[in-house]
Amino acid sequence: MEFSSVNKLFEKSFRENWDRPALSNYQGVTLFYRDVARRIAKLHIAFEQCGLVKGDKVAICSRNQANWGVCFLAALTYGAVPVPILHEFKPGNIHYLVGHSDARVLFVDDVIWEGLNADEMPDVQVVVQINTFKFLHAKTEALMQVREHLNESFGHRYPNNFEPEHLDYYEDSPEELALINYTSGTSGFSKGVMIPYRALWSNIVFSGKAEAHMGHQSEVVAMLPSAHMYGMMFEFLFEMSIGAHVHFLSRVPSPKVIMAALSEIHPDIIIAVPLIIEKIYKSKLKPVIDRNKIFFRIPIVDKMIQKRILNELRASFGGNFEEVILGGAAFNPEVEQFLHKVGFPFTVGYGMTECAPIIAYAHWNNTRLGSCGKAALNMEIRIDSDDPRQIPGEVLVRGTNVFLGYYKNEEATASAFTPDGWFRTGDMGVMDEDGYLYLRGRSKCMILGPSGQNIYPEELEAVINNVTYVVDSLVIEEDGGLTALVYPDYHQAELDGMTRSELEKRLLGSLPEINKEIPNYAKIKKIEFMPEDFERTPKRSIKRYLYQRN
Repeated sequence: MEFSSVNKLFEKSFRENWDRPALSNYQGVTLFYRDVARRIAKLHIAFEQCGLVKGDKVAICSRNQANWGVCFLAALTYGAVPVPILHEFKPGNIHYLVGHSDARVLFVDDVIWEGLNADEMPDVQVVVQINTFKFLHAKTEALMQVREHLNESFGHRYPNNFEPEHLDYYEDSPEELALINYTSGTSGFSKGVMIPYRALWSNIVFSGKAEAHMGHQSEVVAMLPSAHMYGMMFEFLFEMSIGAHVHFLSRVPSPKVIMAALSEIHPDIIIAVPLIIEKIYKSKLKPVIDRNKIFFRIPIVDKMIQKRILNELRASFGGNFEEVILGGAAFNPEVEQFLHKVGFPFTVGYGMTECAPIIAYAHWNNTRLGSCGKAALNMEIRIDSDDPRQIPGEVLVRGTNVFLGYYKNEEATASAFTPDGWFRTGDMGVMDEDGYLYLRGRSKCMILGPSGQNIYPEELEAVINNVTYVVDSLVIEEDGGLTALVYPDYHQAELDGMTRSELEKRLLGSLPEINKEIPNYAKIKKIEFMPEDFERTPKRSIKRYLYQRN
């Protein structure tokens, strides 16, 4: 497929959608495309006067908000390289990533800036408050003056109003570095994924074909971290390319806030992680199912209950969506089977930061249970196994979406690819005769059983997570056996009149039932309780490496 400039795609969209809403903070300010374009133009002048040149790095560290989108697009369309950083990282992590990326400009929230130290980021020329674009720190007084006279400079540049014809964004090329996205904040584990423009373009084109119903009338709720590739691409960049309206959940996206926003905004597509759906299933649907088990055995009544549940589910998600696309983590099989049974329009995709992010996908009415779809547009998938249909092997991919390498890490880049150029995902899977991919866990997480069996902890965790009052779990190898680290729902148990010790006793008592559902070689020896939730990545998956003991 013929490549066209990503930035010119945005330029065209801004011109055509000048008077339409572009970015909103949920229950807050709305910026129209003309407003976003004007702010970008002002930032371009500021970049120019601060001596920023094409290819310089611009770090952005804040919660999701309209100005996050403005700053990201301003850097991209200037020809600079945006470096989004998750705002939940600790100050030491942020210092490390800003330094490692060679960022010369840092956009930041006030609250985050309070914990940072400019001396720890010596290459940064200016630190900009993201809400107001006020300069919080500058290397020199001359740089500080750039902000003081920015409105004046803008007036000189555009004396007779700023109009669509003034847009002239940087024209990128396919292999050029577009952005750097870090896989985590910790120096020992974090890798700066270098995403080329061809990968952004390919993901945008894929989105347009996969969700052909979407256009400039579409509404989208951005609930995932924009600093992560999944949310950035499918809740922001694609939408900006078609003139859609993005509503950022600028508060912590709890299920309550998410459901309120969905019912108010009625989005055309919902991008989510499985955890959100699983929480709704466990809190709202499972009790109904458990109470009505006898009725589910009567075919006519069963169909009626299923239809009612489906209608209520659709309504609670806003009622206007084409499908719910889930990704970023494994989906609980019990929840998946139930939603499939009632006909809920969801699909489970598969991607990685290194592929910006899409690797596999199938539309909801073309999915298969347990699968994460087929190779996406411009992508190929291969299973590194002697029998790819039966024996799990590492999932290898190649195509337009694949990254350039890891920033300043040639060793990691070299080990990420096979000698013939396929990217090693680190995930294990099988593929059926029709090309549908079924993941079996991370190769790095795989545990070797007592007789050489492959144990995938994610599969055991799916069983444990079905137990009432279990929020999440992690299975680790310890002293030759398997231990389940469990984070219980202490709050819900308290509401139900249960003490902490009563809850833990109940969960310990569930171990025999858990072990009935898993193979003998993968039995859980003991359960340990976590006093608070696990540390998580931007994708909300658990940072497994922090909890390994052997």
